[in-house]
Amino acid sequence: MTRLSRPHRPFQRLRRRAVKLNPPIVLLSGFVLLALIGAALLKLPISTTVPLTWMEALFTATSAVTVTGLGVIDVGQDMTLWGQLILLTLIQLGGIGFMTFAALTLVMLGGKMPLQHQNIVREALNQSSFNDLFHLVRLVVGFALFIELVTAALLATAWVPEFGWSSGLWLSLFHSVSAFNNAGFALWGDSLSQYVSSPIVTLSISGAFIIGGLGFAVIQEIIGHKKNTPWSMQTRLIVYATVGLNVVATLLFGLLEWHNPATLGGLDSTFDRVLAAWFQAVTPRTAGFNTLDTAALGTPSALLTMLLMFIGGGPGSTASGIKLTTFIVLLLTARAFLRGSTEPVIFSRRIRQEIVFKAVAVAFSGVMLIFLALFGLSISEPRQSFLDLAFETVSAFGTVGLSRGITSELSGEGQMILIVTMLLGRVGTLSLGYFLATRSVGNVRYAEGRIQIG
Repeated sequence: MTRLSRPHRPFQRLRRRAVKLNPPIVLLSGFVLLALIGAALLKLPISTTVPLTWMEALFTATSAVTVTGLGVIDVGQDMTLWGQLILLTLIQLGGIGFMTFAALTLVMLGGKMPLQHQNIVREALNQSSFNDLFHLVRLVVGFALFIELVTAALLATAWVPEFGWSSGLWLSLFHSVSAFNNAGFALWGDSLSQYVSSPIVTLSISGAFIIGGLGFAVIQEIIGHKKNTPWSMQTRLIVYATVGLNVVATLLFGLLEWHNPATLGGLDSTFDRVLAAWFQAVTPRTAGFNTLDTAALGTPSALLTMLLMFIGGGPGSTASGIKLTTFIVLLLTARAFLRGSTEPVIFSRRIRQEIVFKAVAVAFSGVMLIFLALFGLSISEPRQSFLDLAFETVSAFGTVGLSRGITSELSGEGQMILIVTMLLGRVGTLSLGYFLATRSVGNVRYAEGRIQIG
C-alpha cells in the first residue's frame, strides 16, 4: 500500500505549494508582468507605423492582456503586422490563460478546502482530482483553438473574396481569436460597423464570444454530456440565463433604438435592424465589438448596455463582470425575500447561505470599484460628461471594450485609472471567490444583534 501511494506524493506536495502561493496574487502579478512585457514589445519600431508613448503602449497591452478592447490607438492603422501579432498573442494568453488558471485554481483548492467546499468544486468541474489537471488544461486550450479555427473559417468565406487570401485569412484569424477571448479588438477604426448587415460576420463573431463567455466548467460538461443524464444546476443556470438574457436584451434594444436614425433607424431593412439589435444586445456581455455607433445610443440604451457589461459572462470564462451566476443568485435572493422565504430556490434546489453571501460580496465589491474609479475620473476629467465617464468605467470593470469615444481623449491620470480598473475587474471576482472559499470558520458564535434595514 505504501509503495502504491508514493507516486502521488509529489503531486500532493505540488498542490499544497501551489495553494500557498496565493493564486489571486500570482494571477494579478502575472497580468501586470505580461502587460509590461507587452508594452515594451509594442514600443519597438517594428510594431507600429507611428511612435507610441509609454502610456499608449501600456494601455494597449493591458487592454489586450485583460481582453478588454478599450483602445487609445487605431490598431489597423497604427500597428504593423508584427504589432498586430504581438497584440493577438497577448489576447490569447490573457483569455485562455485566465480560463486555464481559474480551472487550475479550483483543482488546487480541492486539496485544501473542507469537505463541504470540495463538494462545490466537484459540482463545478465534475472532477476535482489533481490527477485530472492536465486533462483539464488540454480541454480548455483544445476547445478554445477549435472554436477559433471554426470561426476563422466562417469569417474567411466573407473576407477572403473581399480582401484576397493573405489579408482575408489574417483578418479572419485576428477577429476570431479576439472574439472567442471576448477581447473586442478589431482592425477597423469603427469596429465592425461596415458589416452591420452581414449575417456571416455578425453571427460568427457573436457565436464565438457567447461560447467563450459560458465558462470552462459549462464547456466541459456540454462536451462530455451523456444521454439521459441531466446537466448540473450550474450548467443549466448559465445556459438558460444566457439565452433568456440575450433574448430580452435584443427585444429591449430593438424597442429603444428602432426609430433612432443614428442607429437602427438608419438601416434599410427589418432584417438588418433585427440583426443589429441582436449584436448590440449580446456584445456588452464583455465582447466589445460593435456594429452600431455606441456614442449614438440613447440614454436608456446606454444604461441597459452598462447593466449588461456589469453582469458579464459565466464563471471561469473569457468574460468578466460580476458573473451571470452572481446576478441570478441576487435576483433569486430578492425574490425569496419578497415571498417571505428564508432561502432562494431554483430547479427545486435551495441555494446555500454562503453562496448568497459570496454573491453579495462580489456584487458590492464591483459596485465599489466602479464608484472609486468613476470618482477618480470625475476629478481628472472634468470636461467629460458623466454618462460617458460612467460608461467607460463600467466597460473597463467588465473588460468589455465598448466606448463612447472618449478613451483616447482622457488624460494620463484618467488612462491609468482605467488600467487599474481593467486589471482589478479581470482578476477581482476570482480573487474574492478564492478568499471566500479558503476562509477559516471561527469557533465562536456571538449573540444575535438586530439592525433595522430599509
